[in-house]
Amino acid sequence: MTIVKQTLITMLGTILVLNCSFSLKAAELTSDRETQLIHMVKQDCGSCHGMTLKGGLGPTLLPKAMNKLPLAAIKNTILFGRPGTAMPEWKSILTEQEALWISQQLQQGIESHDQSK
Repeated sequence: MTIVKQTLITMLGTILVLNCSFSLKAAELTSDRETQLIHMVKQDCGSCHGMTLKGGLGPTLLPKAMNKLPLAAIKNTILFGRPGTAMPEWKSILTEQEALWISQQLQQGIESHDQSK
């Protein structure tokens, strides 16, 4: 009976992980909204994470550090903040898709975006 329970728990866990990974794809955003979000990251996030995102009050947001984290963890930190720290929640002004898109950009490197877009 214990082996059956463990097998079922393992199967359910696998299904949950697979379901989450398939849903972690950012929806298409307009180029104007992408530009707004990049500006927000550089200005608003940069005020704590450093204007070059190398760290400050908050930790670095450069790809080397961001790629160590799952996209879902980055997205949730953006949306819900970090209680007990200076990291605020952004869920009142960002959708889940926008937070996921920002998370993907942080892993790729925000500096790769051309400001003239």
